[in-house]
Amino acid sequence: MFLPRSSFSVPENGGWRAQVDVALALGETALQMLQNEILEMIARGGPLDATARALCRRVEALLPGSACSIVQLDMTGQLKALAGPSLPDAFNHAFDGLAIGPRVAACGSAVYLAQVVETPDIATDPRWSALAAQALEHGLRACWSAPVVGGDGVVLGAFSVYYREPRLRTEAEAELAQGSIHLCAIAMEGDRRTGDLRRLIYRDLLTDLPNRAAFEAVAARLTDDTRPGAVLIVDLDNLKTVNDAFGQKAGDCLLQATAKRVEEAAAPFRVFRLGGDEFAVVIDDAEIDAAELDILAGRVLAGLSEPVDCNGNLTTPLATLGGALADAEATLGDLRKKAEFALCHAKTARLGGFAIYSPALDHTVSRRLCAIRTVEAALNEDRVDAHYQPIVRIDTGEIVGLEALFRVITPEGEIVSAGDCFEATLDVHTATRLTGRMLAIVSHDVRTWLDQGIWFQHVGINASSADLQSGRFHEALAEAFERENVPLSHVILEVTESVYMGREGHEVRGAIQDLRARGLRIALDDFGTGFASLTHLLSMPVDILKIDKSFIAPMEPGSRGAAITEGVLAIASRLGIRVVAEGVETAAQAEQLRKWGCFLGQGYFYSPAVDRTAVTRLLLEKAQARDSVALSAAIAAPVADLRAFDLHEASVVHPGDDIRETLVRYAILLCGADWRVVSERRQFGRFSSRSAALQCALGLAREAMASGASVEILHADLGGELRAFHLPRSWRSAA
Repeated sequence: MFLPRSSFSVPENGGWRAQVDVALALGETALQMLQNEILEMIARGGPLDATARALCRRVEALLPGSACSIVQLDMTGQLKALAGPSLPDAFNHAFDGLAIGPRVAACGSAVYLAQVVETPDIATDPRWSALAAQALEHGLRACWSAPVVGGDGVVLGAFSVYYREPRLRTEAEAELAQGSIHLCAIAMEGDRRTGDLRRLIYRDLLTDLPNRAAFEAVAARLTDDTRPGAVLIVDLDNLKTVNDAFGQKAGDCLLQATAKRVEEAAAPFRVFRLGGDEFAVVIDDAEIDAAELDILAGRVLAGLSEPVDCNGNLTTPLATLGGALADAEATLGDLRKKAEFALCHAKTARLGGFAIYSPALDHTVSRRLCAIRTVEAALNEDRVDAHYQPIVRIDTGEIVGLEALFRVITPEGEIVSAGDCFEATLDVHTATRLTGRMLAIVSHDVRTWLDQGIWFQHVGINASSADLQSGRFHEALAEAFERENVPLSHVILEVTESVYMGREGHEVRGAIQDLRARGLRIALDDFGTGFASLTHLLSMPVDILKIDKSFIAPMEPGSRGAAITEGVLAIASRLGIRVVAEGVETAAQAEQLRKWGCFLGQGYFYSPAVDRTAVTRLLLEKAQARDSVALSAAIAAPVADLRAFDLHEASVVHPGDDIRETLVRYAILLCGADWRVVSERRQFGRFSSRSAALQCALGLAREAMASGASVEILHADLGGELRAFHLPRSWRSAA
């Protein structure tokens, strides 16, 4: 009953219909024989391709003038020729490696649409535009394809019938083919069950996308004729944040939603999950250009823009994309590497956007990757340390605080500054590890200074966007300082404008508001160099402005830098925000800042950033005294208000003085329009003037000292710094 190739011809005068009718007239006997033979092959576990060839031969014998083929959908979402015994090998294998789609001949379209696709004339059907020439060359003029669907509803492949003249299939042919398609599904499902292990190898279980192994398998099979036109890498920016804030189940939900949306937006192109939070889109269109790739990237970003309900928590997938266009020599691996370079650049230049590869990126991205490797190696080998730059009272030269800056120590002992490794801090993973290490180092150093009796006030610690979005930065900060028994009142968080004004600015502002509510002070670092304007001070919750050195350097009277600096100082004063001038390098700059009412400075005029040994010497020599020689001058109250209490002779308490008795503190605070006196346990009243509040505080001090307690009075000085003044017993007797 086999039909030889030489008999694959079309009878004249429509004789094909008569031959089909004769063949089908054999009826149930022929169909039963076909069914029994194929089922026996399946039961014996014969190779799928051999079973498929036998099925094609039997159907061709029942449909004279036809040629059958079967294609299978592999684990990577591509077509694979399974059988086509009466068709030329070159034509069969033309379908190998093709991605399914609505315009991929009849078989690729049938699999994609999961429905029968009929082509009465291959020469005129647009679905055949890419393969029509090959079909017509071999005398194939018409075709129809039906999807082969498994019992679970999954499309496994397609069964196709070809003809030598333009025509439609008959009802009888459709009925015969239906039984054959069912047998084909049984054979494919049996093969699929034995191939479950392959699925585990080539499929991502969480998202059901082809995985990295599938991507590499596709890359290995590509030829010059099947090379893709471009690759798009999609990186999920907020997976770690969601995992940390809501748990791994919410993170898995975010990954699944992202996979589905990227697949929908990128259709008909193949999408792979390369691992973690990274996806790849392989664009098979060899004619795609930069503008079209940009449109596709925009479509993906738009598809991700809607919030996802992840176990009751609404979150929006935030992604950055990098893309690369193919050239004559590029392999899929080359394209992926270039797309990842573009992604790396996009994360720095426009997080949440898209960048396309150009050769100019090679140096930029290589430099960043080198910085990341340098810092990661230093973290792994315990070669990261802290240096400190003093923050000084301009009027007295006293050190009131420090800014902690990380340094990398090379294996040869050389010190690499934070600026030289800045690129590494843009990487979320590296930035988070680096901050954790700095918290441990700084908290230990502060504890050491306090144990040495140094009246240490505060240290500024730089916080990145990754830190503030993690959802547990406060816990990490608190744990580090509690471990060393250091109060968080000694900490100021320094945040740059770019962190405030970035894509996740609303999340960062919320995190900072929460940190301030817990009592932490926030400094806006490098003010004037980012995206902020003065109007942003209305919405940015900060306590301190650090004016960038670029405004201080050109600060000659009458210059633009001077005008801007003076204006910022005036506005900050009105808003109750303290100001630190960065980059002070000369005595003239310091004096001009003092005249304008800036009381705090930082820069090489005072000291560069130095190691802990050097900064300890500076603190011992120049740290702001715990008491002033004259309490009246430090509190800056009118002299007449203080002389009545004979405070002008108050003595200084130095580190090491014995004040081990019970310590009571009273603070004089300005709250709105009122002055208030408070202790650690209660509030003692509201006063219209500072002198009245001072009278109350000193009266309370006398009572406490009469009972044997030691007393400190806390008050803000002209620089806004909280000062503590220890009252010696000689003052009580004088009073």
